[in-house]
Amino acid sequence: MKFNVHRPLLGALLMGAALAGCSNEGGKTEQTAKAAPVPPAFELASSPPRHRLMSAEQYQNTISHIFGSDIAANAQFAPLQRTEGLLALGASTAGVPFGEMQKLQRAAALVAAQVVDDGNLDLGVPSHRDSLIPCKPADAALPDPACAKTFLGMTGRLLYRHPLPEARLTQMVDEAGKSATQLKDFYAGLASVIEGMLISPEVLMIHDRTEPDPERPGRRRLDGYSYAARLSFFLWNAAPDDRVLRAAESGELSTAKGRERIVDMMLASPRLEEGVRGFFDDMMAFDTFNNLAKDASAYPAETGAALTAAREQTLRTIYDHLIVKKGDYRDLFTTRSTFMSPELGPIYRVPTPKGWVKYDFPADSPRVGILTHVSFLASHAHPGRSSATRRGKALRELLLCQPVPLPPPNVDFSALNDPTSPFKTARDRVSFHLQNPVCAGCHKITDPMGLALENFDGAGQFRATEMGTAIDPSGALDGKSFKDVAGLADSVRNHPALPSCLVRRVLSYGTGSPVEREDRPLVDYLTGHFAEKGYRYTDLLREIVLSPAFYDVTERAPEQKSASAAN
Repeated sequence: MKFNVHRPLLGALLMGAALAGCSNEGGKTEQTAKAAPVPPAFELASSPPRHRLMSAEQYQNTISHIFGSDIAANAQFAPLQRTEGLLALGASTAGVPFGEMQKLQRAAALVAAQVVDDGNLDLGVPSHRDSLIPCKPADAALPDPACAKTFLGMTGRLLYRHPLPEARLTQMVDEAGKSATQLKDFYAGLASVIEGMLISPEVLMIHDRTEPDPERPGRRRLDGYSYAARLSFFLWNAAPDDRVLRAAESGELSTAKGRERIVDMMLASPRLEEGVRGFFDDMMAFDTFNNLAKDASAYPAETGAALTAAREQTLRTIYDHLIVKKGDYRDLFTTRSTFMSPELGPIYRVPTPKGWVKYDFPADSPRVGILTHVSFLASHAHPGRSSATRRGKALRELLLCQPVPLPPPNVDFSALNDPTSPFKTARDRVSFHLQNPVCAGCHKITDPMGLALENFDGAGQFRATEMGTAIDPSGALDGKSFKDVAGLADSVRNHPALPSCLVRRVLSYGTGSPVEREDRPLVDYLTGHFAEKGYRYTDLLREIVLSPAFYDVTERAPEQKSASAAN
């Protein structure tokens, strides 16, 4: 689903190596004379050091950036547990079971084989080894320690996200030589070591290393390489590239001025798209699409291809609105601008040419904002019917950071599932739930919003009636009543919890740590700054990654770790 084709990072390094002697970037950057004053909200803000498993998408992006977008990774990771609304937080407690490691090893072997392959001129397949390996062995059937050291040193630095210690690099060169001798193939020897790198825990796990903070005596911060990794996995959804690693090596990332330069470069990079899409895919819980299916007899247009396109439509809309147009985040919930594809045309009842095209819903259309996208409507519904409760719950939890209690055990759904039930519409069914005091508490905070989306069936298709009865789409959100979905969109857009929830999610996603009670002043400060900047997403990203809250680390007491600001 990536839009951009990147030049392989190893290929870029071959060109950059020739220019390194003419650049000052390899030397130490001068320390700034005086650190900028720290706002009071940041004084106590920090996060504990984390050890996180990178996601499958981050793994694949990293391989693509280093070796080229034509290298197929096909790596599959076990599902993560969603924590505090984000899969990224579940990565802190995730591991790689033996069965999954076997799959990863097969994927790593495939990648390694592609990196050293010789191509096929007859079929027009280029040689990867010629573009990725900067030297040739004296004899391709024998070990060549010098060439192996050059290539493995470059590759290891990018995969491990820091230069390899000399002893470790020597060990890898020896391993490549032994394999080359046994297999009588220099390149096969390299491939065996690359495979081992790609399944190394040091590569798969993002490990936070710390150092004393000279700008704030008594505090600790991420060291340059860990800060570079946290930045890159957050903003680019992949490991840092050569430019970011050089900034860590030179000490530039240890200065306020250096951090600003690198962050501004990263925010201006096309790779920011992968980071934005990765975050919102997580925040919107789009991982549910991996197992989402609809009743084909009820919704024949809702094919697997249509569901894949629905996810893509919303991610394209978000990126276009927030990054390309630099729009107000809140306007995502009222915008009529989106994208359309042939797979979605039948569901939206819009004639669509081949490929993705920009599309604006008419002013009188009931489609307003991303809550009326098929992605939200279909993923928060039943296989064969809509669900005001599921949609209202998703709105509360995903977008407003307001947890909804789980339903009580042994809820009686017989009256709702009875085909001869007198309840014709969702509003009738909701009224039935509200008669039960045990159910009423939760349904009162979910259903009034979800009912405003009842003009859309379980597949996200518009309808005016349900079972022959006109649908009433009126509802309310925290005391604000509205008559239709446009009113809901406006209420969500102007809800005070909407921007603060985004701030919480972005901060948690970037640091890998839940927002705790002691972080409330920080969240309030960032939310206020977000508002002052017109709710521009890139300004929020910049404020967070340049703040001490992003790179300061402190071990918190055990009793504090489970205390969420949502409690």
